[in-house]
Amino acid sequence: MAPRGAAVPGRRGDLGAVNLGGMTASHLPALTDTLDAAGGTVSVYVGPLAGPPVFTRLPDERHYAASTMKAAVLATAYRLVEADAVDLDEDLAVHDEFTSAAPDGGRFAMRHSYDNDDEVWARLGATAPLRWLLRRMIVRSSNLATNLVLERIGTQAIAHTLRDAGATRMVVCRGIEDAAAAAAGLDNLVTAGDLARLLAAIADHRIAAPAYCDEMLAILLDQECTEDLAAGLPAGTRIAHKNGWVERIRHGVGVVLPDDAPPYAIAVCTTTDLPDAEACALLARVSAAAWADRHDIGRG
Repeated sequence: MAPRGAAVPGRRGDLGAVNLGGMTASHLPALTDTLDAAGGTVSVYVGPLAGPPVFTRLPDERHYAASTMKAAVLATAYRLVEADAVDLDEDLAVHDEFTSAAPDGGRFAMRHSYDNDDEVWARLGATAPLRWLLRRMIVRSSNLATNLVLERIGTQAIAHTLRDAGATRMVVCRGIEDAAAAAAGLDNLVTAGDLARLLAAIADHRIAAPAYCDEMLAILLDQECTEDLAAGLPAGTRIAHKNGWVERIRHGVGVVLPDDAPPYAIAVCTTTDLPDAEACALLARVSAAAWADRHDIGRG
């Protein structure tokens, strides 16, 4: 993906650390050559939950969202619960055809083979509680659950959530596998900075009431897809996170909760030609470096 926007600086010059009262995060900047060598576009944002980042690389560069957009769907659903607009215990009909977001796009059918979760598909033709669908959408990255929730809450509400989280360039405008919308130029887009701000707003109780934020955080902590950011952390380290992947895309965003340092937000977005296993390893390496710098990040 080529850089967009005149304000994007050069690759090497955009990589750096913020000095923190004489202390400087040192492990993250040491990855400069590794991140350069990945090719394509690699974006990174690491920082405390509130305040400026400690380390960034192309944090405002847009990437195709893949499944990281599901974090915004989760946050929006809980905000609507708080507003009494939806009920976590309401049952939604489970179906696999949806209306396209594209004008005159008609309806499209989802593919079971393109999903990561058989349990939602097992309920096809029946119903499922919204609460359960939200969980499957995150912990197993269910595409079908995502579209069912998205159909219920709408994309306009998601735009309000992103705005209130401080996300300025992230867009969620269509469901998964909506080919007509994609052909019309309607794509879900993220930046590393916006993803980090969104999860930080959940963890810091800024996007909804504390009880609802804690419920969201508990779901994100139960994530079962742990092959990228989580793989770079010591065993047992708590990370509330969501990842996303399609061909040439591997993203991860999370809030790490160390026992010996303040929590911090991390997001890595990669649009490269790397095989997925290598992209996962790259995310894990950035996560390991952030962990090594965690005490300095907490001073940000």
